[in-house]
Amino acid sequence: MNQHTPTLLYIDDDEALSRLVDRGLTRRGYRVIHAASGEEGLQRIRCAGAEGGIDVVALDQYMPGLDGLETLEQIMAIPDAPPVVFVTASQDSSIAVTALKAGAADYLVKDVQGDFIPLLHVAADGALRQAELQRAREEAEAEIHASRDRYAALAAERELLLREVNHRVGNSLQIIASLLHLQASSAAQEEVKAALTNAMGRVAAVAQVHRRLYTSQDLKSVVLNQYLDSLLEDLRRSAEGNRMSRLTLKAEPIEIDPDRAVAVGIIVNELVMNAVKYAYPDGAGPIHVELISQGEDLLLSITDNGVGDNVKADPRSTGMGQRIVAAMASKLDASVERDPAHSGTRIVLRFRRVPPAPGKTNAAAS
Repeated sequence: MNQHTPTLLYIDDDEALSRLVDRGLTRRGYRVIHAASGEEGLQRIRCAGAEGGIDVVALDQYMPGLDGLETLEQIMAIPDAPPVVFVTASQDSSIAVTALKAGAADYLVKDVQGDFIPLLHVAADGALRQAELQRAREEAEAEIHASRDRYAALAAERELLLREVNHRVGNSLQIIASLLHLQASSAAQEEVKAALTNAMGRVAAVAQVHRRLYTSQDLKSVVLNQYLDSLLEDLRRSAEGNRMSRLTLKAEPIEIDPDRAVAVGIIVNELVMNAVKYAYPDGAGPIHVELISQGEDLLLSITDNGVGDNVKADPRSTGMGQRIVAAMASKLDASVERDPAHSGTRIVLRFRRVPPAPGKTNAAAS
């Protein structure tokens, strides 16, 4: 692989000094092109593609026509312009400051004997390294921006797919719940009707989570007060006759992850349906669902003013509801307690807003 020979364009109207620069820098590995005026130098830079490219420019200040500062200003306006080392015989530091502010990579004072040529070599090498670093930085920044754009596009696509999945799952579960409702309505045996109604409520509790995720701005969480409100409305519609007309909710706008929201919904479904069946043997009565926060904990309670511990065991009961509540409470790492001071039945679940670290669990009691 051949090593690239850098090309330096030396813009100076001093022919003799230009020859010295040519000889001195050629010995140091440069290819030198000479331009006798600012206009000629600009033309060579603009046509550099056909000339084989210019890597660095050395530019004198005092020239007829365009002077060095005017030429520098026009070079900086050229897209992908090469770096410029500003060269002048003047000792006036204000020229150096002006040149550097205008975009020159370096500045040095020349002499007519050519003693500055080694310094020009060092300055040209430095300008090339600086330009290379700048190009590398720009390429890296462009790649970072491109990577961010690709990530944003992938994240948007993933979110769209997740919404579509939640939409389809929610619709499918809702269809299943509707089929269970139809089957329950046509069932002749009461125990079959009750079993199908219970199954419908459990499916609807899961379906509500997916519907919430489909319409939510955040696919990683569910707002529990909105979710429970919709879930209880489903329970009201599915109840026979007017038995749940006094079902009420008081819940704070607490956000938790979808899996834990499903567990909360299924627990509420089971305990509410249990209260509907057994709390008021003679008809409907109030059933209240409440969700509040206490520090890092969440408290979920389902309360009725019914017969409480005086209820007689139903011989048709399979205990499935209790097993489901225990399983979901374990999923939440929740404690489940009956309030002994309440005249009816009040079940209280306590669980952490954020899931505990592995190995740190609460004992769930029923």
